Amino acid sequence: MANDLFGKVLMDHYQGIQDSKLWLYNNYGSPEEMPVDVFFRDESEMPELELLALDLCRGRILDIGAGVGSHALVLQNRGKEVTALEISATACKIMQSRGVKSVINEDVRKFEGEKFDTLLLLMNGIGLTGSLQGLRDFLKRSSKLLSPGGQLIFDSSDIAYLYEDLPMPADSYYGEISYRYEYKSEFSEWFDWLYVDANSISTIAAEEGWRMELLMEDEMDQFLVRLTPFI
Repeated sequence: MANDLFGKVLMDHYQGIQDSKLWLYNNYGSPEEMPVDVFFRDESEMPELELLALDLCRGRILDIGAGVGSHALVLQNRGKEVTALEISATACKIMQSRGVKSVINEDVRKFEGEKFDTLLLLMNGIGLTGSLQGLRDFLKRSSKLLSPGGQLIFDSSDIAYLYEDLPMPADSYYGEISYRYEYKSEFSEWFDWLYVDANSISTIAAEEGWRMELLMEDEMDQFLVRLTPFI
Protein backbone atom coordinates (compact mmCIF):
# COMPACT_ATOMS: atom_id res chain seq x y z
CA MET A 1 0.00 0.00 0.00
CA ALA A 2 1.23 3.42 -0.91
CA ASN A 3 0.85 4.84 2.62
CA ASP A 4 2.31 1.67 4.23
CA LEU A 5 -0.40 1.61 6.88
CA PHE A 6 0.40 -2.01 7.67
CA GLY A 7 4.02 -1.05 8.28
CA LYS A 8 2.80 1.57 10.75
CA VAL A 9 0.78 -1.11 12.55
CA LEU A 10 3.80 -3.40 12.77
CA MET A 11 6.04 -0.60 14.08
CA ASP A 12 3.53 0.39 16.76
CA HIS A 13 3.31 -3.21 17.91
CA TYR A 14 7.09 -3.58 17.89
CA GLN A 15 7.43 -0.45 20.03
CA GLY A 16 4.79 -1.66 22.49
CA ILE A 17 2.00 0.65 21.31
CA GLN A 18 -1.02 -1.65 21.26
CA ASP A 19 -3.88 0.71 22.05
CA SER A 20 -5.76 0.34 18.75
CA LYS A 21 -7.15 -2.56 16.76
CA LEU A 22 -6.31 -3.45 13.17
CA TRP A 23 -9.41 -4.12 11.08
CA LEU A 24 -9.41 -6.03 7.81
CA TYR A 25 -12.24 -5.22 5.38
CA ASN A 26 -13.10 -7.60 2.54
CA ASN A 27 -15.38 -7.80 -0.48
CA TYR A 28 -17.49 -10.72 0.75
CA GLY A 29 -18.56 -10.03 4.35
CA SER A 30 -18.08 -8.09 7.58
CA PRO A 31 -14.71 -6.65 8.61
CA GLU A 32 -12.64 -8.72 11.03
CA GLU A 33 -10.10 -7.80 13.68
CA MET A 34 -6.65 -8.92 12.58
CA PRO A 35 -4.16 -9.99 15.27
CA VAL A 36 -0.74 -8.38 14.89
CA ASP A 37 1.25 -10.50 17.33
CA VAL A 38 1.07 -13.44 14.90
CA PHE A 39 3.71 -11.70 12.78
CA PHE A 40 6.14 -11.61 15.73
CA ARG A 41 6.07 -15.30 16.66
CA ASP A 42 9.19 -17.23 17.52
CA GLU A 43 9.89 -20.81 16.44
CA SER A 44 8.10 -22.33 19.44
CA GLU A 45 4.86 -20.60 18.42
CA MET A 46 4.87 -21.63 14.76
CA PRO A 47 2.50 -24.34 13.50
CA GLU A 48 3.70 -27.68 12.18
CA LEU A 49 3.07 -26.63 8.58
CA GLU A 50 5.45 -23.66 8.81
CA LEU A 51 8.08 -25.67 10.66
CA LEU A 52 8.01 -28.32 7.94
CA ALA A 53 8.49 -25.62 5.30
CA LEU A 54 11.47 -24.22 7.20
CA ASP A 55 12.97 -27.71 7.57
CA LEU A 56 12.82 -28.17 3.79
CA CYS A 57 14.63 -24.92 2.95
CA ARG A 58 18.08 -25.45 1.47
CA GLY A 59 20.93 -23.52 -0.13
CA ARG A 60 20.46 -19.80 -0.70
CA ILE A 61 16.97 -18.92 0.53
CA LEU A 62 14.78 -15.96 -0.45
CA ASP A 63 12.02 -15.32 2.11
CA ILE A 64 9.46 -13.43 0.01
CA GLY A 65 7.04 -11.13 1.82
CA ALA A 66 9.15 -11.59 4.93
CA GLY A 67 7.13 -9.21 7.11
CA VAL A 68 9.10 -8.52 10.29
CA GLY A 69 11.44 -11.43 9.67
CA SER A 70 10.16 -14.16 11.98
CA HIS A 71 10.82 -16.99 9.51
CA ALA A 72 14.07 -15.45 8.30
CA LEU A 73 15.32 -15.29 11.89
CA VAL A 74 14.58 -18.98 12.46
CA LEU A 75 16.49 -19.91 9.31
CA GLN A 76 19.33 -17.55 10.17
CA ASN A 77 19.58 -19.01 13.68
CA ARG A 78 19.87 -22.46 12.09
CA GLY A 79 22.89 -21.26 10.13
CA LYS A 80 21.07 -20.95 6.79
CA GLU A 81 21.89 -18.32 4.17
CA VAL A 82 18.64 -16.37 3.95
CA THR A 83 17.68 -13.06 2.38
CA ALA A 84 14.44 -11.38 3.48
CA LEU A 85 12.53 -9.60 0.71
CA GLU A 86 9.78 -7.21 1.82
CA ILE A 87 7.89 -4.39 0.08
CA SER A 88 7.22 -2.41 3.28
CA ALA A 89 10.13 -0.11 4.13
CA THR A 90 8.93 0.10 7.74
CA ALA A 91 8.82 -3.69 8.09
CA CYS A 92 12.37 -3.81 6.70
CA LYS A 93 13.52 -1.43 9.44
CA ILE A 94 11.93 -3.67 12.05
CA MET A 95 13.64 -6.74 10.57
CA GLN A 96 17.02 -5.06 10.71
CA SER A 97 16.38 -4.01 14.31
CA ARG A 98 15.43 -7.62 15.16
CA GLY A 99 18.71 -8.86 13.72
CA VAL A 100 17.94 -10.09 10.21
CA LYS A 101 21.26 -9.76 8.42
CA SER A 102 20.21 -9.60 4.76
CA VAL A 103 17.15 -7.46 4.03
CA ILE A 104 15.98 -6.15 0.65
CA ASN A 105 13.20 -3.55 0.42
CA GLU A 106 11.65 -4.42 -2.95
CA ASP A 107 8.51 -5.68 -4.67
CA VAL A 108 9.12 -9.29 -5.75
CA ARG A 109 7.39 -8.47 -9.02
CA LYS A 110 10.30 -6.14 -9.81
CA PHE A 111 13.13 -7.99 -8.09
CA GLU A 112 15.75 -9.61 -10.32
CA GLY A 113 19.44 -10.28 -10.79
CA GLU A 114 20.07 -12.91 -8.12
CA LYS A 115 19.59 -16.68 -8.02
CA PHE A 116 18.36 -18.75 -5.08
CA ASP A 117 17.95 -22.43 -4.27
CA THR A 118 14.73 -21.95 -2.30
CA LEU A 119 11.98 -19.38 -2.71
CA LEU A 120 9.79 -19.32 0.41
CA LEU A 121 6.39 -17.71 0.98
CA LEU A 122 4.60 -18.49 4.23
CA MET A 123 1.41 -17.31 5.95
CA ASN A 124 -0.26 -17.46 2.52
CA GLY A 125 2.39 -15.18 1.10
CA ILE A 126 1.47 -16.49 -2.35
CA GLY A 127 -1.61 -14.33 -1.91
CA LEU A 128 0.39 -11.32 -3.06
CA THR A 129 0.00 -12.62 -6.62
CA GLY A 130 -3.59 -11.39 -6.35
CA SER A 131 -5.27 -13.58 -8.98
CA LEU A 132 -4.88 -16.81 -10.92
CA GLN A 133 -3.30 -14.84 -13.76
CA GLY A 134 -1.03 -13.17 -11.22
CA LEU A 135 -0.01 -16.61 -10.01
CA ARG A 136 0.93 -17.58 -13.56
CA ASP A 137 2.98 -14.40 -13.93
CA PHE A 138 4.68 -15.07 -10.59
CA LEU A 139 5.68 -18.58 -11.64
CA LYS A 140 7.22 -17.20 -14.84
CA ARG A 141 9.24 -14.71 -12.79
CA SER A 142 10.14 -17.25 -10.12
CA SER A 143 11.73 -19.59 -12.65
CA LYS A 144 14.24 -16.82 -13.40
CA LEU A 145 15.10 -16.42 -9.71
CA LEU A 146 15.87 -20.10 -9.11
CA SER A 147 19.22 -21.80 -9.48
CA PRO A 148 19.21 -25.19 -11.26
CA GLY A 149 17.51 -27.75 -9.04
CA GLY A 150 15.80 -25.01 -7.01
CA GLN A 151 12.41 -25.14 -5.30
CA LEU A 152 9.45 -22.90 -4.55
CA ILE A 153 7.69 -23.60 -1.23
CA PHE A 154 4.47 -21.94 -0.12
CA ASP A 155 1.20 -22.51 1.71
CA SER A 156 -2.33 -21.50 0.84
CA SER A 157 -5.93 -22.24 1.81
CA ASP A 158 -9.02 -23.43 0.01
CA ILE A 159 -11.64 -20.89 1.09
CA ALA A 160 -14.61 -22.53 -0.63
CA TYR A 161 -16.11 -22.93 2.87
CA LEU A 162 -16.72 -19.17 2.99
CA TYR A 163 -19.38 -19.61 0.34
CA GLU A 164 -21.45 -22.29 2.07
CA ASP A 165 -24.13 -19.64 2.69
CA LEU A 166 -23.13 -17.23 -0.08
CA PRO A 167 -23.31 -17.50 -3.87
CA MET A 168 -20.00 -18.23 -5.58
CA PRO A 169 -18.68 -15.26 -7.61
CA ALA A 170 -20.02 -15.49 -11.17
CA ASP A 171 -17.25 -13.60 -12.96
CA SER A 172 -14.07 -14.49 -11.07
CA TYR A 173 -12.31 -17.29 -9.17
CA TYR A 174 -13.72 -17.59 -5.65
CA GLY A 175 -10.28 -17.26 -4.05
CA GLU A 176 -9.59 -13.83 -5.59
CA ILE A 177 -10.33 -11.48 -2.69
CA SER A 178 -10.03 -7.72 -2.17
CA TYR A 179 -8.97 -6.29 1.19
CA ARG A 180 -8.23 -3.02 2.90
CA TYR A 181 -6.91 -2.17 6.37
CA GLU A 182 -8.28 0.27 8.93
CA TYR A 183 -6.08 1.41 11.80
CA LYS A 184 -6.62 4.43 14.04
CA SER A 185 -9.34 5.68 11.65
CA GLU A 186 -6.92 5.56 8.72
CA PHE A 187 -7.62 3.34 5.72
CA SER A 188 -5.27 1.67 3.28
CA GLU A 189 -6.03 1.37 -0.39
CA TRP A 190 -7.87 -1.75 -1.50
CA PHE A 191 -5.53 -4.55 -2.58
CA ASP A 192 -6.03 -7.93 -4.24
CA TRP A 193 -5.16 -11.18 -2.48
CA LEU A 194 -5.32 -14.79 -3.64
CA TYR A 195 -6.31 -17.96 -1.82
CA VAL A 196 -5.89 -20.84 -4.24
CA ASP A 197 -6.95 -24.47 -3.93
CA ALA A 198 -4.43 -27.27 -4.48
CA ASN A 199 -6.04 -28.57 -7.68
CA SER A 200 -5.83 -25.14 -9.29
CA ILE A 201 -2.19 -24.82 -8.25
CA SER A 202 -1.41 -28.22 -9.74
CA THR A 203 -3.10 -27.35 -13.04
CA ILE A 204 -1.52 -23.91 -13.37
CA ALA A 205 1.89 -25.19 -12.30
CA ALA A 206 1.87 -27.95 -14.91
CA GLU A 207 0.83 -25.53 -17.63
CA GLU A 208 3.67 -23.19 -16.64
CA GLY A 209 6.30 -25.93 -16.50
CA TRP A 210 6.37 -26.82 -12.82
CA ARG A 211 5.88 -30.07 -10.90
CA MET A 212 3.82 -29.83 -7.69
CA GLU A 213 4.19 -31.87 -4.51
CA LEU A 214 1.49 -31.64 -1.84
CA LEU A 215 3.56 -31.80 1.34
CA MET A 216 0.97 -31.36 4.07
CA GLU A 217 -2.69 -30.56 4.72
CA ASP A 218 -4.18 -29.57 8.06
CA GLU A 219 -7.67 -29.53 9.54
CA MET A 220 -8.10 -25.81 8.77
CA ASP A 221 -8.11 -26.24 4.96
CA GLN A 222 -4.50 -25.02 4.82
CA PHE A 223 -1.87 -26.91 2.88
CA LEU A 224 1.81 -26.73 1.97
CA VAL A 225 3.22 -27.36 -1.51
CA ARG A 226 6.58 -27.54 -3.17
CA LEU A 227 6.99 -26.63 -6.85
CA THR A 228 10.04 -27.52 -8.92
CA PRO A 229 10.60 -26.64 -12.59
CA PHE A 230 10.38 -29.53 -15.05
CA ILE A 231 13.71 -28.44 -16.55
